Amino acid sequence: MSKLEKDRLVRFIAKVMEESGFKVYKNYKTSRHVIDVYGILPTVLGDMGVVVACKNYDEHWEVGLDVLKEMEMVGKTLKASKVVVVTSSFFTKSAINYAARRNIKLVDKDGLVAIAKKYSKKDYNENSALVDEGSEESEEYTPSSRSSRTPTFFSGGKKSLSKGKSRKNITPSMNFDRLIPSIKAILHNTIALIIIVLLLSSLVTYIIGMFNKSTAVTGISKILSSALFAYGLVFLVERNPNEVLTKGTLVFFVSMIIYVVLVIIV
Repeated sequence: MSKLEKDRLVRFIAKVMEESGFKVYKNYKTSRHVIDVYGILPTVLGDMGVVVACKNYDEHWEVGLDVLKEMEMVGKTLKASKVVVVTSSFFTKSAINYAARRNIKLVDKDGLVAIAKKYSKKDYNENSALVDEGSEESEEYTPSSRSSRTPTFFSGGKKSLSKGKSRKNITPSMNFDRLIPSIKAILHNTIALIIIVLLLSSLVTYIIGMFNKSTAVTGISKILSSALFAYGLVFLVERNPNEVLTKGTLVFFVSMIIYVVLVIIV
């Protein structure tokens, strides 16, 4: 893997993220790691961080679990909402299965080809190093059997990077699909999750209070609804039981503390 090829891959991915609205930092240094691409997407609920590893390997080399686990640790250190691993080759089956469980985005060679074709119209010089001349010309990217669960890249942002059949055939369902990654990114943010739990549980309590004025009933409903939303929303974006239990408990107890503080102040 030459440094020049690696730099081209990093610049290309950084450019794609910038086109999607991210503020991008290349070769971002932490105390223990150097991240190929670190992107920050500003939202109304706060900044959403994304860490990206770019692995420019020969086709016969497959990216394994070690890279995913290392990037996962880096993501937790920076409190990133998403971890992405991009490679010019493919991923091992164990890496694909692990990524599916841990909500890690994988982009393999076929995914890069699809993205490069989409952006070739913008005349990026980096694309020439990424598009394989022997690749089939297809309008829609379908992952190969070696990486059947590997998605392309980001969806959403200022410009969608999902490969569609035609911009003229945009339907409401397609627009809804593009919102899903953004919703998941918001739910990965603990502060945003606490705010959502507070709002939803308050709404439920208010509705119950309209039919039953008992403070005991409204108090219990607030506790139960907070617990339900805290663990339920975390479960939507986390498949690891330990993560659901830990993060759900944190969100629930912080929500309860905020309620107690509000009761004392009011």
